Parts: sequence; C-alpha cells; structure tokens
Amino acid sequence: MVQKINWDAVPVEQVNPSMQRKIVTGKKMMVARMKFKDGFLVPLHSHEHEQITQVTSGTIRFWFGADKAQVMDLHAGDVVVIPGNLPHEALMIGDVEETDSWAPPREDWLNGTDHYLRK
Repeated sequence: MVQKINWDAVPVEQVNPSMQRKIVTGKKMMVARMKFKDGFLVPLHSHEHEQITQVTSGTIRFWFGADKAQVMDLHAGDVVVIPGNLPHEALMIGDVEETDSWAPPREDWLNGTDHYLRK
C-alpha cells in the first residue's frame, strides 16, 4: 500500500533537551528529520543498519572507527553513507538540521530503547 505523508503532520519527539526528531518508517527502511542544539554529542556507537546522513544546516563533525581515526566535517548539502556496524560519533557545531535514513528500520528508536541518546 502506498502512503502519502507530509512532514508537518508527523509528531515531534523531544528525545532530550538538545535533540528532537520526526520519524517515518516503512517495512525495510526508516527516515528521520532531526534538529540538534549546538554542542550536542551523539556518543560513539554502532548498529547493524546502513545509514545515510544529509545535512540541511549547521555542521556535524563525525569520528569513524572504534579508535575514531577518521574525522569528517559535514556542512549544509553534504551527505555521508555509513556502513552497518561501523562505530561512529557525532558533534553538532552550531544548531543542526539533518535527515537520516536507515535500512532496516531502527527498532531501538521506534520502541524507545535508544538510551545512548536519552541521557
């Protein structure tokens, strides 16, 4: 079945004082539009899901690998493809708006067990 959804109709989830998101999910993939406040740190983590991050505004500094050896800054218009199971950490430089897509959907985000973000 085909669904038409307008982002304005998707409820905002306030994950923590510095992060809010809107989530749309299908059977095999998920998309989230997020807003972060300056200085928010997504701690080092990994997941089985392939992730595509698209920055709309602000800057995200990513560290990749368990040793955080690869560093990459993404600015408005930049996109990064993160393979599944690759450890990564992200710092918001300035207020950030971005969109992430995952395959398969993030069950931890859907059922509220994404504790690494809720601290």
